[in-house]
Amino acid sequence: MDKVTIKDLLVRGIIGINDWERETQQDILINIEIEADLRQAGATDDIQHSVNYRTVSKKVIAHAESATRLTVEALAADIAALVLEDPRAQRVRVRVEKPGAVRFAHSVGVEIERSRED
Repeated sequence: MDKVTIKDLLVRGIIGINDWERETQQDILINIEIEADLRQAGATDDIQHSVNYRTVSKKVIAHAESATRLTVEALAADIAALVLEDPRAQRVRVRVEKPGAVRFAHSVGVEIERSRED
């Protein structure tokens, strides 16, 4: 299966379970890998036959900046569902990280995988 990738999308939003995390926006790092059949897009050179990474990025940014989720797991699930709204997307892998959330770690987070069949 072909893949569309969005790497290191950095947004700021409210995420976390601690009181201070509910009041202060934090950096959220998002990586998305979308499996789709891109043969027609390659043959026709027409973005209408592909998953448009710009459109996906805008939806993800808007959601991540406004969602105020408690967990990175919930935000990752939200993002996966948003991506799978595109009928061309068959499977998606989403990694959501909170840089600097744990002392001595560059970043912490989760990675999930969802498919149209889920």
